[in-house]
Amino acid sequence: MNLRNIAIIAHVDHGKTTLVDGLLKQSKTFQEHESYMTQDLIMDTNEQERERGITILAKNTSVKYKGVKINIIDTPGHADFAGEVERTLNMADGALLLVDAQEGPMPQTKFVLKKALGLGLKTIVVVNKIDKRDADIDHTVGRVYDLFLDLATDESQLEFPIIYAIGREAKAWTKIPDDPSLPADLSPVFDAILSFIPEPNLDPTGPFQIQVTTLAWDTHKGKYALGRINRGKVVAGQKVLLLKHDGSQEDCVVDKVYMTEGLKRVDIEEGKAGDIVAISGIKNADIGDTLADPSSPERLPDLDLEEPTLSVSIGANTSPFKGREGDFVNSRQILARIEKEIQTNIAMKFNIDSSGQYVVSGRGELHISVFLETLRREGYELEVGQPRVITKVVDGVVMEPIEEVTIDVANDYDGAVKSELGRRRGIQVFQEDLGSNTARMIFELPTKSIIGLVGVLSTQTKGTAVVNTIFLRYQKMSAGMDKLRKGVLISSDTGSTTVYGLRVAQDNGITFVGPGTDVYTGMIVGLNSRDKDLEINVCKGKALSNVRSLGEEAITIAPPQNMSLEQSLSFLEEDELLEITPKSLRLRKKILDTTQRVRAARRK
Repeated sequence: MNLRNIAIIAHVDHGKTTLVDGLLKQSKTFQEHESYMTQDLIMDTNEQERERGITILAKNTSVKYKGVKINIIDTPGHADFAGEVERTLNMADGALLLVDAQEGPMPQTKFVLKKALGLGLKTIVVVNKIDKRDADIDHTVGRVYDLFLDLATDESQLEFPIIYAIGREAKAWTKIPDDPSLPADLSPVFDAILSFIPEPNLDPTGPFQIQVTTLAWDTHKGKYALGRINRGKVVAGQKVLLLKHDGSQEDCVVDKVYMTEGLKRVDIEEGKAGDIVAISGIKNADIGDTLADPSSPERLPDLDLEEPTLSVSIGANTSPFKGREGDFVNSRQILARIEKEIQTNIAMKFNIDSSGQYVVSGRGELHISVFLETLRREGYELEVGQPRVITKVVDGVVMEPIEEVTIDVANDYDGAVKSELGRRRGIQVFQEDLGSNTARMIFELPTKSIIGLVGVLSTQTKGTAVVNTIFLRYQKMSAGMDKLRKGVLISSDTGSTTVYGLRVAQDNGITFVGPGTDVYTGMIVGLNSRDKDLEINVCKGKALSNVRSLGEEAITIAPPQNMSLEQSLSFLEEDELLEITPKSLRLRKKILDTTQRVRAARRK
């Protein structure tokens, strides 16, 4: 069988998607005239992926090299999207592990490699970006070997080829090159795949069986069920049995069978064991379900996924500005969209709590905020509550999630980082010098302490801190934290903000809105310099005297502090909401009326 199935795994920004671009182009997958030949980040087709510079959705493509078809599965590099990684690794027989020559193995590298080795995947290490000024190749290789020693489940996994690469130039070598500027290509990567990654060792003659690992939709063919054929073969018109999570079964007929060539889905006559295929006609398929021959209805084991650690409540927008900017504004529409999302986003969970609120749970702030941003771009209006950490009870003891936080920062901000993590009850477990006046610090702290951490450290280190987190374990619930945020500035009136009103507000803190912005009573318009909330009229104009008429044009104010959706989400406290519309992000109090808000606070 001239076939290889390989996953590409790496930490964020270690060059994974760029390397895939090079493999696609150098394998002559595209014609010279096709636009893909001049395009970067070919696999990042999602709008947010391109904007954020990260892979969010796992995807597969294929190339041909020396007569061998290579299916390449591009996986996310951020821990929040580990659910995508976990399910797609099941389709691979080997992995390309990319490591930045300067940064070395990072938290997500460790997490994904552990999953890959646990599945018995053969691994090729690619030390990428060897041309970086501060690259320390020997040190990086040493740390990779240490990582394998720590994670290997079998002695044979300690033997692996190492390729040295400059992904953005599509160059690779089997040895560290004396002169990286000389011409080179990615043939060492291709050759390593063919020689080291095994062909699928599956039963080609047994009764058909496949596990659905991905779903896709098409306006013409409807739902596609994607996965790697575990046994036997499949053809159009074949009768199969859909085996569901709950033990139920459904008779189905395969409409069409497709495979990926380059980035295109093409109709094929037959899919064989080891092939990654898309099957249409199975309208009720869900991720994790098994399709099997009716003569042998054996269900494959459920996909092993780690549980979510963070949840938020989502509801229809109830602010005075509701319905102004969105196309989908009621609870029924939001519910339908959430239910659609959890069919494919298997690391995300959903339930309706006792008060009737929709509660969405995910792997972290980024995982949840990407979904909320997607809703926003699709025209939804909604309001979201403060993120909450998901606890569980073990033998009568409340347990909370603990995470490992890795921070790379300039030595000048070493003290500021340690001070902030100390406030959040973090325990430092490791520190090393990365050279170039940069240190790497590793802490362990509760997930509840991480909410908002990235934004705070970004401010304290002038945007230079690089923060990565990964789930470690559950342990006994720790005591609550002291309040980490100051009070807020709350609009006391509804109207349009004025320069004069904002000038008064800025005497008390930082503002989040600029002049001419529509605000409403109870909306949060800034951060107070003191611990208590402060109501202020940001719509008030400057009174003009009869003697001297001095308008607002002579008043100067600082520009507003703009926050992203993630930053706004982590800013929230228990009595606050984030209003999300296609055009705006507005922070507000749950209770807008001042008198009612004061009464509610007294009752607590």
